[in-house]
Amino acid sequence: MTRLGILASAAGCSAAVCGDLRWVGTYVDTGVNAEAIGVAVLGNHACVAYQDAGLYVVDVSNPANPQRVGSYDTSGTAFGVVVSGNYAYVADMTSGLQVIDISNPANPQRVGGYDTSGYAHGVAVSGNRAYVADQAAGLQVIDISTPAFPGRVGGFETGGNVEKVVVSGKYAYVVGWECGLQVIDISTPVPSRVSRFDTGEYATGVAVLGNYAYVTYADAGLHVIDISNLANPQSVAAIGTRARAWYVALSGNRAYVADGYAGLQVIDISSPANPQRVGGYDDATETLGVAVSGNYAYVADSYAGLKILEITELPAITRAGLAGDSLTLEWNDPAAGIKLQRTISLSNPIWQDVPGSEITNRATVPVLGGNEFFRLCKP
Repeated sequence: MTRLGILASAAGCSAAVCGDLRWVGTYVDTGVNAEAIGVAVLGNHACVAYQDAGLYVVDVSNPANPQRVGSYDTSGTAFGVVVSGNYAYVADMTSGLQVIDISNPANPQRVGGYDTSGYAHGVAVSGNRAYVADQAAGLQVIDISTPAFPGRVGGFETGGNVEKVVVSGKYAYVVGWECGLQVIDISTPVPSRVSRFDTGEYATGVAVLGNYAYVTYADAGLHVIDISNLANPQSVAAIGTRARAWYVALSGNRAYVADGYAGLQVIDISSPANPQRVGGYDDATETLGVAVSGNYAYVADSYAGLKILEITELPAITRAGLAGDSLTLEWNDPAAGIKLQRTISLSNPIWQDVPGSEITNRATVPVLGGNEFFRLCKP
């Protein structure tokens, strides 16, 4: 297991606080040949879109021992899920939108659905509307004011295969294959496109915070797009990830990127124009989805099921000083059994312990030349 802590470059004498991810528990159904693709969390329960097995409800009140308490085998392929109130809304591919009552987690029941004209791949809920990313059929707007009788009230043809959607205020932000990021005004009965931003890549996920949209691209990592002028979105930064970025969730000043075979990547977005990878967890089968609630990240990890990772903060490097051929590092948690380690590469790192660092909070090491990287690591 890789556990990234504080990284500092000897060449630049910089330091950054990183998010440590610690595995605490897993739920996997070894009896089905299905992948965990999407996840949403409400209170002590995680709702998992479990592909051909439908919707699973997992009790996560004890993160070290998550247990399935109920499930509902939808008629299609569960690809995305959001939770609102007593209902889970499932993007069920060929079966469109499925509305599942989860008020009794041990006995989830379908109460209604709407068979969209495309393949329901993602879903967002705002008020009495569900917004379905319906692949080639674009964005579908479904009235869910009566959950037992959802009905289509509008839509927008995006001109590409829409994969994911989020809603912020009166706008829906949709992404997908051949359609980039599109901003759709959903304040009127007939939705209309406000703008489109296309980098030419396959957009797979989107999250919005303030004046920025954070878009994952399958082969190009995470893009930060300034949407302060909705009519003219502008790219302000991009950071490559290690594999195929499928999804992104935001919490505080962190973006959590489901990065396929490279697991979960943690990106510091406190400065949107300068996103920095600050941690990750790569003991994964294929991370396809993620939700963050409290101090935990809930990862839809394909055939490995649902993984629960605790989000902690390792001690911070408080000083990095270069004098001649020596680098001095100090950190704020002395004698805690935390080791300082070094490597000359992050693409294929070989971490080496700095002797004696586990009993102090200060170390001076010779600089080997070129770029070097340091981290604080829990044993």
